[in-house]
Amino acid sequence: MNIILFGPPGAGKGTQADKISKSFNLHKISTGDLLRREISNKTQLGKKIKSIIDKGQFVSDDTINDLIDKILADKKFNNRLIFDGYPRNLEQAKSLDLLVKKYNKKISCVLSLNVDKEIIVKRILGRQTCRKCGLIFNKYFRAANGKNHICGSKFLVTRSDDTEETILKRYNTYLDKTVPLIDHYKKLNLLYEIEGTTGIDEIFMKISQIIASLEA
Repeated sequence: MNIILFGPPGAGKGTQADKISKSFNLHKISTGDLLRREISNKTQLGKKIKSIIDKGQFVSDDTINDLIDKILADKKFNNRLIFDGYPRNLEQAKSLDLLVKKYNKKISCVLSLNVDKEIIVKRILGRQTCRKCGLIFNKYFRAANGKNHICGSKFLVTRSDDTEETILKRYNTYLDKTVPLIDHYKKLNLLYEIEGTTGIDEIFMKISQIIASLEA
């Protein structure tokens, strides 16, 4: 089973992708994580990527598609993938269509999280990630504490690109580039739209029901 999960920035894709990957034994593929790794390594490509991301823009489709090609070619990921935030636009979607055919794979379903802009801004401004365990928290909606996070507050960090100006740019880019994916996957009868403003567990329950129905 291969799943695509997308939605606007701050919709909770990372949180839900983590829960899905653990519950259904899938490998989470986040192009954002792969790109941030380049930035962390301070490579020439990483410096270029950081400049683009800080402006609220996306890196080139060719760079992203090459990364995905390598993932699909790797036999250890054979039909056990969840794509977190990829594809981001129609060209990437068409490239993915060709790649899954190239490697004799298929997309089982596409999950779209719907969240209003006002909530997204607050979600992203409050977002914190633990650099030790990788868990994601939010100081407004789901604050880290002694019960849900044993690593301690000293490991909590915010992303350098999580500013209100950058958030709004990313949101507008999403509306312009990513929303057309809805029509694309509707035509392929793969799309499931999910209300993303309810609780994390409630959202995950709806997602689990969809996945379970496909596995039945």
